[in-house]
Amino acid sequence: MLQRRRKIVNVVMLSLTGVCTVFIVSVLFIILGYLFWNGARYLTINFFTKLPAPVGEEGGGMANAIVGSGKLLLLATLIGVPFGFLGGVYLAEYGTGIFPSMVRYMTDLLNGVPSIVIGIFAYGVLVAPRHHFSTLAGGMALGVMMVPIALRTTEEFLRGVPQSLREGAMALGASKARTIATVVIPAAIRGILSGMMLDLARVAGETAPLLFTSLGNRFWSPGWDKPTAALPEMIYHYAISPYDDWHRQAWAAGFVLLALVLLVNIVARLVLARTSHAAG
Repeated sequence: MLQRRRKIVNVVMLSLTGVCTVFIVSVLFIILGYLFWNGARYLTINFFTKLPAPVGEEGGGMANAIVGSGKLLLLATLIGVPFGFLGGVYLAEYGTGIFPSMVRYMTDLLNGVPSIVIGIFAYGVLVAPRHHFSTLAGGMALGVMMVPIALRTTEEFLRGVPQSLREGAMALGASKARTIATVVIPAAIRGILSGMMLDLARVAGETAPLLFTSLGNRFWSPGWDKPTAALPEMIYHYAISPYDDWHRQAWAAGFVLLALVLLVNIVARLVLARTSHAAG
């Protein structure tokens, strides 16, 4: 009787998990299919090479937004990755005591702060005092959002390196700093890189911080001290506009952005899978 009951419970739970898995995967494919149907068919060469057309006119593209997104993500990477990486090294290799615990707690809190709050903070610190929006302000806002995940990712992968590697290097006469730089970090570098890529993919679609910092621009934005367009910001403004052509371009931009995020995720997963295989 007990064995039969266990089998029934096992079948029921297995069926529930299977249904939930199918539901989640189905939602993902529905979103991808919907974006593909409404966005991919409107992709043209002009979309990638032309500036937006004047208001009310059809045609044009989002070349400025594609370049702007690249500039913003480059700045975010240059700001968020070094701070997150070095902080993760400190927590993983030297992080004992009250202060490291406080750093971890504050990092987790920062990771949970809504992006619009980060945008308001960046506006108050970087935009309002200088009286103008800029690419630099947008990149710094996204960079701040990257720090928590970069830090925790680095810490977790470094902690996954076997202690025997550290002990072996130090037994051969290497200092702790040299052991970390030449043994521990190289052993975890693939996992760290995959985490950084996923972190970058996460901030690539953020819109709220950009509305408060880089604002948007319908033209090219040379340098780093002027407002710039970005794909998420352009999608927002085009989607709420009254023009059908802008709606179509918003779908196309959404598809491009999702495709880039998926590509980064796939590459990161492949790198992480190779790391796990090598570790195994």
